[in-house]
Amino acid sequence: MSTEGGYPPGDGGLPVVGNTVELSRDILEFYEDLRSEYGPIASYRVFGTDACMVADPEAIRQILLEDHDAYEKGDVLTRSLGDAMGDGLFLSAGEQWHRQRTRMQPAFYRERLDTYVPAMRDTASQLLDDWHDQAVIEVNDAMTAMTIDVLGRTLFGVDVADEPVVTDASDAILARFDTNRFWSFLPDSVPTPTNRRYRREIKRLREFVDGLADQRRRRPREERGDDLLSILVGFVESGDLTMSEFRDNLITFLFAGHETTALGLTYTVLCLARHPDEQERIRAEVDSVCDESVTAADLPELEQTGRAIDEALRLYPPVYLFFRETAREVELAEYRIPSGTTLVLSPWVVHRDSAWWDDPQTYRPDRFAGESDRPEYAYFPFGGGPRHCIGMRFARMEMKTVIASILRRYEFELVSDPDPELIASSNLKPAEDIEIRVSERASTTSN
Repeated sequence: MSTEGGYPPGDGGLPVVGNTVELSRDILEFYEDLRSEYGPIASYRVFGTDACMVADPEAIRQILLEDHDAYEKGDVLTRSLGDAMGDGLFLSAGEQWHRQRTRMQPAFYRERLDTYVPAMRDTASQLLDDWHDQAVIEVNDAMTAMTIDVLGRTLFGVDVADEPVVTDASDAILARFDTNRFWSFLPDSVPTPTNRRYRREIKRLREFVDGLADQRRRRPREERGDDLLSILVGFVESGDLTMSEFRDNLITFLFAGHETTALGLTYTVLCLARHPDEQERIRAEVDSVCDESVTAADLPELEQTGRAIDEALRLYPPVYLFFRETAREVELAEYRIPSGTTLVLSPWVVHRDSAWWDDPQTYRPDRFAGESDRPEYAYFPFGGGPRHCIGMRFARMEMKTVIASILRRYEFELVSDPDPELIASSNLKPAEDIEIRVSERASTTSN
């Protein structure tokens, strides 16, 4: 049925609940089926909320870049994560968002990021020191512990590696937004055991970041350093940032800053374990570029390593959905979208669309070599436009540093399922352990 000039086609699902049942069965398959049946812009409903999936690169470019001021983060994210991050950079809007972004941007300038590489490398080396020849490693647990440690050392200047409150809160958020469970679509106010746990762990995390602020405030200004925590504390003291904004931003960086990077590393290791030829290509590059250890100057030269990471993020984007809400009626492609409509931008669907990618299910890093005629937003693992992930460079530098550090010391093979089930929650996470067996390289020295 043609809807040219009107609302996008789709299936409204059942009365009252809409498409919630199909979403809870398999949200990734739901969006793939929506794309196949109705096209790259298609409508659906969730408990009375009108929503449209957007899997067209040009429409995504319009939303994130060209007409970004016509779209807001919207009620879906605010209702879901407002308790944890409501006044932070991720959810704030308008002048509040612009003020916060401007204040925090210096912590993510390239010159500043280069100074973080030694901590990234040293943290990776400490992790690798605990491995041994023929050990079986659970990758996601290892990468999560390491990225939390890196985040604490670089952005906050504190040791959070032994603080279970961060991982406990991450686990609670994951359970709260596990889309395979019907209750994840219910409001936070419904007192389910999962919701109660979520609120309890977020309260503990808020108390933890308040403690970090108090510890930093007690230091003389000249002894605080210039990490992100000190920058934010200084803005609170000068009145440029409220305590609520400070707290919600710290929670945002603690959660988003380690979880997505850990998953990106996990999926890169998974792909390289499945493709030993690609693993060997990157190992040869690392051996030729890096001397005794990985440095900031080495990272731009690790081009094949970067392509291997990019391709893993294409197949397994940790952020598999981006949400926006129309602030007014908009024209999108040939459709008119009313104000207040939830838009779901899906890297998962776009990254696996044969319209943009040859043999899209296959891991092939060389797709990212040289020029391409693909639209820019056929690939957007970090979002795009003015609100692209502020930590994108940080994450990419960390992933390159860690992958290079691993390959300097170890070869590895997959011993778990090569095609693991996935949990589509706040991020895209393996439903089962991804395990590798590592073998020491006799010809290299440790970092």
